[in-house]
Amino acid sequence: MLFEDDPAPRLVGIARLAAAGELLEAKRRVEYLELETRRFIGRGSGRMRSIWTINPYRGCEFGCKYCYARYAHEFMELRDPSLFENKIYAKRFEPGAFRDELRRLKPGATIWIGTATDPYQPAERRFRITCRILEACAGERRFDYGITTKSDLVARDAELLSRIARGNSVAVHVSITTLDERLARMIEPRAPRPALRLAAVRKLSESGLPVCVLAHPVMPLINDSEKNLDQVCAAAAENGASSFSAGPLFLKPCAQKVFFPFLAERFPHLERRYRERFEKSAYLRGAYPETIQERVRKIRDRHGLKAREAREWPVDDQLDLFGGTGPVPESTLQRKVDLL
Repeated sequence: MLFEDDPAPRLVGIARLAAAGELLEAKRRVEYLELETRRFIGRGSGRMRSIWTINPYRGCEFGCKYCYARYAHEFMELRDPSLFENKIYAKRFEPGAFRDELRRLKPGATIWIGTATDPYQPAERRFRITCRILEACAGERRFDYGITTKSDLVARDAELLSRIARGNSVAVHVSITTLDERLARMIEPRAPRPALRLAAVRKLSESGLPVCVLAHPVMPLINDSEKNLDQVCAAAAENGASSFSAGPLFLKPCAQKVFFPFLAERFPHLERRYRERFEKSAYLRGAYPETIQERVRKIRDRHGLKAREAREWPVDDQLDLFGGTGPVPESTLQRKVDLL
């Protein structure tokens, strides 16, 4: 015929790899797919160029309403923000190739696992990619490892992490935003209960590993009270954590698409105030961050915990994985296809 509709755009880069991913398993709400992976170890950008990152999965089943990483699925042409928690990609892991990548890094390199998606989400129980990565790391020496998770499953690998720590520096960060189970279920609907995460903190600390409890993000008028933050910090100390950190919420557009409707349903009296503050800027400025910083300092001192060390992954900058906040050029995306 003379006139035809334009054909669908040809997928390239990570979108092409995702489209070719084999379905591994399906549950009622979640699909697990395999993702071909050219590199497992990526490099941060901008101020984060000194940090190497490993993310065993793409997408995260926990479905946290404030999640900053939902934008990552857009690079795979998956525009619906809910797909980030319903379409989980398990990276195809090759131990030999991974070890080759690891050995190319300089001694003393900082390597963070779980900067854009939780390495101990439910997919890990099925596919054990994080465990296999750690097993490969156990044979190497002189690296600075960090893990960030909000899952109690990390305790499964306490012995393995302790073994890695004999020849490397290892720190584990466990995210606990509140001890109120009802609130936690609202804002982190599929994540393990706070009590389970605290039990993991205890097991890890008893294994000789330094554990930092992260009360990130601090959400205005939701979990920012001194009582709430004090409860989390006190529980962290009681369960052997060595440090505690908390910082204000930031909301990029990808997160606003989920968080604002959540507010309308659960906290309708706060929706307008959040929109007024976050639609203009993803970050809160002025007195509020300073107030939270001082509140956290006093609470931390009260319970004898340290601050997060400066060398650790700066939580407030986790979204800056590609540098900047604008669209990522395709050439940049091709080079960093496996960073997330």
